[in-house]
Amino acid sequence: MQDQLKVALIQSDLVWENPKQNRKNFSEKIDNILKEVDVIVLPEMFTTGFTMNAETVAETMDGKTVAWMQKQASKVGAAMVGSLIISEDNAYYNRLIFVEPSGAITTYDKRHTFTLAGEDKVYSAGIEKIIINYKGWKICPLICYDLRFPVWARNVENYDALLYVANWPKPRVLAWDTLLKARAIENICYTIGVNRVGLDEEQNEYSGNSAVYDVLGNAITTIKPNREQVEVVTLDRNHINFYRNKLKFLDDKDKFTLK
Repeated sequence: MQDQLKVALIQSDLVWENPKQNRKNFSEKIDNILKEVDVIVLPEMFTTGFTMNAETVAETMDGKTVAWMQKQASKVGAAMVGSLIISEDNAYYNRLIFVEPSGAITTYDKRHTFTLAGEDKVYSAGIEKIIINYKGWKICPLICYDLRFPVWARNVENYDALLYVANWPKPRVLAWDTLLKARAIENICYTIGVNRVGLDEEQNEYSGNSAVYDVLGNAITTIKPNREQVEVVTLDRNHINFYRNKLKFLDDKDKFTLK
């Protein structure tokens, strides 16, 4: 068990529906991370951008991108996490994939598909909340639109960190900033949000605003909006334990069952 977890956030532009070029671009960024890290976080649909053309660019779990993630994780000795389009059992999923240096894989399928963009018409929604145990840290991984639904993120598992990967458009970025902070405060956990930058093929603009918030809602990152940037941040278990023991807010949470 580690008292600290070092997380690298990669805020990047994405090449539309071009997995090969996106893998190349991220390989270069990963190679330039000069610090030792435990987890490297990429945006939502990091190989394609937020496309509804699943039939054209979907991969399988034994495809090139998952193999690339395993190779990168093994090479740098850090877990790799991001979402991509996966075809499985005659359905498409916006699937977050967490790959450990050992090659072990944990997956989470996006629960709340984004109806405003028609994601619900193309992708099957996930039904299971996942908690990843990595180096003694309990991480709850979620995807973009999931951020708007606090009940799904509710900390009933005593997790240490929420992790969101996203393609969250610039016009609604205030909601992104506000809700990331709120999730940290209400769940007394670190909250990590990695969003893309740039302009996609549908003329949606993304400003990034990637950040990490501590359990009191303080931003502990300095990533600038509207630019590609990599930042490494250290999560400290003592910070979580101190405030959970002092405030004990999670002890007073309502008890109910989510169906």
